[in-house]
Amino acid sequence: MLVGVVSDTHDNAQYVEAAVDAFADAAVDVAIHCGDIVAPFSATPFEPGSGDNPDADWAFHAVRGNNDGEWALADAVDAFGTYHGEFAELTLGSAEFAVYHGTSEPIVDALLASGSYDYVCRGHTHERVHEERDGTVHLNPGGVPIPGREKGPSAALVDTASGEVSFERLG
Repeated sequence: MLVGVVSDTHDNAQYVEAAVDAFADAAVDVAIHCGDIVAPFSATPFEPGSGDNPDADWAFHAVRGNNDGEWALADAVDAFGTYHGEFAELTLGSAEFAVYHGTSEPIVDALLASGSYDYVCRGHTHERVHEERDGTVHLNPGGVPIPGREKGPSAALVDTASGEVSFERLG
């Protein structure tokens, strides 16, 4: 199963569309947004088959970020996907995923140390992370650019069968 992971798009239409295009081009089975979508209009391009990608077909999951202030976001996502609130546990293929925005480093560390997940996907820092800790893969695809940070936004692609993780630069 191929999983696309994005975070911290912050209503930036350029990066939202680039993520949607990357997921469509890769033919992901599942798209995950790790929070900070911000407003409902930034969630709707992830609807399968919408916009410039009429053949796109994926399950969409999102968690709440610290800048997702509009509760209408939950209604927008739930219209075509699943909005999980603060945290999600997903079984995708044979892999267990924890999805959390990442505002609390101790929670991220606890999820990684728990041994319960194959992947812990998070956002918040806008910094790309791909590391393994005791058999659990820690992923942060990055986010919209923040001055002084060297890497721009990207989306992660996770092949749950092979364990391969790659990044697609957005924009």
